[in-house]
Formats: sequence, structure tokens, C-alpha cells
Amino acid sequence: MRVQILPILGVPEIRAGDDLAELLVASIRSTGIVLEDGDVVAVTQKVVSKAEGRVVPVGEGGKAAWVAREARRIVARRGELVIAETRHGFVCANAGVDASNVEEGYVSLLPEDPDGTAERIRAFVGQVSRAEVAVVITDTFGRPWRQGLVNVAIGCAGIPSLVDLRGTKDGIGRILDVTIVALADEIAAATGLVMGKADGVPAAVVRGVRAEGPHLPASAMVRIGEEDLFPYSPVQEAPPDGDTSRF
Repeated sequence: MRVQILPILGVPEIRAGDDLAELLVASIRSTGIVLEDGDVVAVTQKVVSKAEGRVVPVGEGGKAAWVAREARRIVARRGELVIAETRHGFVCANAGVDASNVEEGYVSLLPEDPDGTAERIRAFVGQVSRAEVAVVITDTFGRPWRQGLVNVAIGCAGIPSLVDLRGTKDGIGRILDVTIVALADEIAAATGLVMGKADGVPAAVVRGVRAEGPHLPASAMVRIGEEDLFPYSPVQEAPPDGDTSRF
């Protein structure tokens, strides 16, 4: 098995209302990439948000006001650092509100429906290229218990975001009981090798991914209800009534 990560070069500065799928196809062609069945087109959240008009003036109240608007709940807070759950169910710094790679005085917000956007891009790119492709929308998240940032998938179409290996055998024949692989996150993390914060490369093609199983959106990776063993942080008080069921 051989996996390749091909940066898509020449993507122009994206503005609100731009047809991102069309611009991606043009850049893929100008880069000299010929899409093949099974290719995964990865694109950063930032250009998706720009195209969808989700870059907004900081305005009165500053960035903190936008964090409060975008947060469904606060998971933890320490000084100016806020870990919040978004309406999508993502738990991330500042509810995904970010000032990097946008004009001074503006911040970007997460796309309203990243899975839906991934499907629309997939349909257009597939129609034009005549290849069965998948799309992953990536964003950079921190991780509990580990230093550093890594790209994760916030939108996914055309592949299983999760691959359930429970009931299959490992390399020495043991039955796997709990192993579910976050395939979309693995793909997203790999693209970070060619899509650096300052590289001006907001998209890439990942080739050679073995993706078996029913297609699942990125939203399938969100832990909800009793599956979430860490619904709130010790640095953020639990609800006074002790009721954590809504978490």
C-alpha cells in the first residue's frame, strides 16, 4: 500500500460568494493532477469559511463576543483560553473562532454545515473529473493530554469517516473488541504535512487510501451522551443541579 499527498497549488485568495469547487478543479488541473477513483480531496476550513461568508468583523466585544455566540456550552476556561462545544458538537479552542490567515480586524467562524459542503464539493469535482472522489474538510485542533496541534476532519463525504474493525482479527488472529478507526481524521492529519499555516496551500489530494465500509459524515465522529466520559472539565464547574445528561 502506498499513500501519496499531493498539494494543490495556485488556489487564489477566496472571497465570499466564490465557487470554491470550481476554483479547486481549476487549481487541480493547473497543478497537473489528474484525479483518479478513490482520491480524497482535502480542503481547509479557512477557505470554506471565506467562500461561505463566514469571515466577519471583530466588532464590539471583540473576539470573545464571537466565541460566546458560536459556543453551545463552555467546557473549560483558563484565563483567556476557552474550550467550547460548538453547535456541530466539536469541542475546540474558542469555538472555532480564529483570526489566522484573515484580514486584520476580522475573524473566521466555522462553516454552518461542513458535511453538506463536503458533499457539494464532492459532487461537482466528481462530475467534472469523472472520478469517484471523496472530500474531507480539515481544521486544526488541539488535543487533550497531548501538546501540539493536528489537522482533523470537520466535514467528510464519499468515504467512511469511521471504520469499525470490531469483530475482525488483528495481525495475530485475536478478535478486536473496541477498535474503531477515525479514518477521516487520519487523512486530515496527513494533509497537514503539505498544508502548513504559512504555505499558502489550502488543499491537497490524498491518493492510495484504503477506505472500506459505508460512507459516514464527519459528524459521526462526535461523541454524544453517555459515550462522552469527559462532558466537562475540572477547571469548569459542573452544573449546580449535577445534571450532566445534556452534555
